[in-house]
Amino acid sequence: MAEKTATGDEAAAIAAAVARFEQEFSAAPAEEPQDTIGPWQRAALLEGVGAKQDIQDPQARGGARWQS
Repeated sequence: MAEKTATGDEAAAIAAAVARFEQEFSAAPAEEPQDTIGPWQRAALLEGVGAKQDIQDPQARGGARWQS
């Protein structure tokens, strides 16, 4: 059985075909995640407001506090 190798032009054509195939059928690059913080959360962070912060109870006398 005779073994045959590709010529330089044939090898270049095969390499170009493989590169084109990879370019056409490769997965699209993942998009960078956008700002994962919503506008309300961003505003709260900028203002220093927290969900578990002490809140003044307007109906209590003497400034009683309520904590969530």
